[in-house]
Amino acid sequence: MALHIIKLCVGAESIEDLREWVSRRSLAAIAAGQEPHSFHTTRMVPKRTEELLSGGSLYWVIKGYVQARQPLIGVEPFTDGEAIGRCNLILGPEVVETELQPRRAFQGWRYLEAKEAPRDLASLSGSADMPLELRRELAELGLL
Repeated sequence: MALHIIKLCVGAESIEDLREWVSRRSLAAIAAGQEPHSFHTTRMVPKRTEELLSGGSLYWVIKGYVQARQPLIGVEPFTDGEAIGRCNLILGPEVVETELQPRRAFQGWRYLEAKEAPRDLASLSGSADMPLELRRELAELGLL
């Protein structure tokens, strides 16, 4: 069973903001002759890398709700120019919308077990066509 990571998407107001960021990163990578992947730099290196790379994703919390995920395709530890250990989480270029799942703010990232991960929105009948605000209200009422 896959293991995931959950992280706040700081600075993003919406999934569209996240998609724009991913698109800019992917285009910059292509211009540099690299694969069109985006990455997220973090201080802590995951210890459970093998489980993460067996189908795991980075789930993004936007405005208090898990709203999207990106497949994890690599974990690359490195040391920055100030001799501080860091890690790039290499992410697939696709941003997959998920069912809304409320989350309180937290620092850094956390592991997310597959059984606790929200389902992809496309797998839920009828929900993909609903406006975000309606889905949020229904999720708060426990109806989605």
